[in-house]
Amino acid sequence: MVKLNVIYTRTGDRGETGLGDGSRRAKNDARVAAMGDVDETNCAIGLALIAVGDRSEAADVAIEPMLKRIQNDLFDLGADLCLPRQADEKPGAVLRVAPSQVQAIEHAIDALNARLHPLRSFVLPGGTAAAAALHQARAVCRRAERAMVALAAIEGEEVGDAALAYVNRLSDYLFVAARAANDFGMADVLWAPGANQDENE
Repeated sequence: MVKLNVIYTRTGDRGETGLGDGSRRAKNDARVAAMGDVDETNCAIGLALIAVGDRSEAADVAIEPMLKRIQNDLFDLGADLCLPRQADEKPGAVLRVAPSQVQAIEHAIDALNARLHPLRSFVLPGGTAAAAALHQARAVCRRAERAMVALAAIEGEEVGDAALAYVNRLSDYLFVAARAANDFGMADVLWAPGANQDENE
């Protein structure tokens, strides 16, 4: 169990923070930035959960329990990023995002997508409050993915394949969940290209 008895330690007052292996990094370090964006994604999902509430999606595609599962997974992802991989790391020795967590999101996407109204255009982030909140979480998740990809591109840094796949798949889930929150796509707000352009220009 993790015990947090002291909230402030003063160890970060000079702009550094500790990783899971005890090493120190600047708070604007690429790994710390990726961890922060994953945390922000989790916060955005927390707000989406409030907006989703106890909506009456069919039991097999209910959004709320999946979002709660995802919030826990995102802490796993944060723990994964917090502990840089070692060349001699043994499988299962530390907490890493697992392929099964990616597969669970894929199954949830498939269940939602099977009930969605066919898409006729790009979707604007709106409709119901729940859909708008889920779209916001999706956009924040995409930022977390960009930060993780940037981290993985740095020489000497590594991000696990399952971790990258998870955050990529998560934004897909949040997109279909947003459509489900809009009456399974029937209430989507669709992009009308050029709709507000003056024809006389």
